[in-house]
Amino acid sequence: MDKVGRGSVRGALTAVRRDLVPLVPQPMPPMTGPGPLRWLPHLAVTVLAAFAAGPGTEDISVRPVGIVHAGLLVVALRWPVPAWWLSLVMLPVFAFHSPFGPYEGWAWAVHAGLLFLVAVRNRPRVMCETVLLSTATLLGLQLAGGGMWPWRFLLITLTEFAIVAGAALGVRRTREVRSRLAAQETALAQERAHRTVLEERARIARELHDVVAHHMSVISIQADAAPYRVADPPREMVTALTDIRAGALEGLDELRRLLGVLRSEGHPDGSTPQAPQPTLEGLDDLLAGVRKAGLDVTAVISGTRRPLPGGVELSAYRIVQEALSNTLRHAPGATVRVELTYRHAALHLRILNGPGQHAAPLSPGAGHGVLGMRERAAMLGGELTAAPLPDGGYEVTALLPVPAAPALPNLSPARTDKEQTA
Repeated sequence: MDKVGRGSVRGALTAVRRDLVPLVPQPMPPMTGPGPLRWLPHLAVTVLAAFAAGPGTEDISVRPVGIVHAGLLVVALRWPVPAWWLSLVMLPVFAFHSPFGPYEGWAWAVHAGLLFLVAVRNRPRVMCETVLLSTATLLGLQLAGGGMWPWRFLLITLTEFAIVAGAALGVRRTREVRSRLAAQETALAQERAHRTVLEERARIARELHDVVAHHMSVISIQADAAPYRVADPPREMVTALTDIRAGALEGLDELRRLLGVLRSEGHPDGSTPQAPQPTLEGLDDLLAGVRKAGLDVTAVISGTRRPLPGGVELSAYRIVQEALSNTLRHAPGATVRVELTYRHAALHLRILNGPGQHAAPLSPGAGHGVLGMRERAAMLGGELTAAPLPDGGYEVTALLPVPAAPALPNLSPARTDKEQTA
């Protein structure tokens, strides 16, 4: 039993030594406030140290020692535990040497401040250890001095210790709550961003339904008509084309069932809108609409204008539409330039607007327009950048790859021997 007791005492002393002999600095972090207010705690500690070093030491003959002790508060802003140890060592000097008598009240107040600075940056166990050691030192000096202090002085000092311990616990609790709230806000923001990406992708999928369904229908029709465009087609070719048509129809039915759910999400009655998705053919109508809304829009088209794949046309239209909508919301009355450059294997978009002519009203939107544009460009393997300009305007550029059209076999009707001879 004695061995167990000695082992427990030895373990407790080892834990105390580990807690109270840190070898790394513990700088006090600034507050989470605007500008200079972030350093308000540091300023308060410095002011307290100045009062203790000024009025607190003016009546003692060895004033530099008192100033050094008061300066430990500033040291504790970075090294709290070593500063507390130095103060604990200096307290007997102030207690037993009469020149320091007028400074004793300030000395214990400074020590209480050091206890607070230790407690707010260490675990509660460290706070308990430092408070207990400081209390033991106070009571030990009282006993060694034969009751040199009145009990009122002891009660005030012990009350200071209790107040700083409670305040330190409150500060630590507040910091922990703020830290958890910040972590929750970060997690919520990440979840919101992820959900927004999924919503944008679902919306893009709804819009692409018509494009994909159109191509599947064309495949089915061409596979059905191909045997009639060839004289005496081989049985194997007819069978293969029949299988292609059946697969296309089956895929089209599955696509309608799957994406029909997405298309009806925004319609409580379960209906699915049947309006065709827009293409760049409707760009002029879009520009006319924003001109009526108050924007001075100029469109510049370079290269050979030609029909593009449905996904590219739809994404290009939506990107231009979203960029113009953002301009209406955030820069009303601005001048806008829309550039479309048709290249051999890509479509280049550039929407450039100047600063607004008057203040923009508060927008009720979710602020995910740029995210949606990026998703549309990324879906096609393209790139999109959006950034403010030095003059207060904004620029959106997108590069949308245009896949090369696959080469189709020549299924023209076979010519007769008479036609070949002719």
